[in-house]
Amino acid sequence: MVSVSSRVQALAAGGFCVLVAVAAAVLVDGRLDRHWILRGLTLALALCCASLLVGDQTRRLRRIIVAVGLTMFGVVFPVTTTTWASPAEIDFALAVATDAKAAAIKAGRTAVTVDDVRAVVTARGGAVGSVPADEPAGRGADAYPLVLRADPAQGRPRACLSFTGLDAKVRSC
Repeated sequence: MVSVSSRVQALAAGGFCVLVAVAAAVLVDGRLDRHWILRGLTLALALCCASLLVGDQTRRLRRIIVAVGLTMFGVVFPVTTTTWASPAEIDFALAVATDAKAAAIKAGRTAVTVDDVRAVVTARGGAVGSVPADEPAGRGADAYPLVLRADPAQGRPRACLSFTGLDAKVRSC
């Protein structure tokens, strides 16, 4: 028979994992790709580990596996994906997106143009390009997505930026 304490432990562990997953997702800038699939999978695995607490806890190996699973899927993975979501090239692209949006609003437009982005990138000392033409999404340097580099001499790392109206989307590319 399952004791009440293991059910309470499972409920508390599951609630904690959900709280960490939601907090980690909210802390990431909304313009970034938040890796929803990865976050959902890690939350599901954490909840599976929490549900194992309800079962028979007589085996020491099973308790160790549950503890490691809860730690990895409930805390480590959500926190690290949140911390790694914003490296230097992504921060540069987010700053460019903010400035380009401000320039479009100041000019009275309802959409950010490629020229707005180019002007901001140039002012910040970076480089702007396009997705390589051999890829299906390649459209030249006059359409989104644009490839941004904080240092013009550096090929990678880089970030892709696209706008729909005034809404920016930033991802690594």
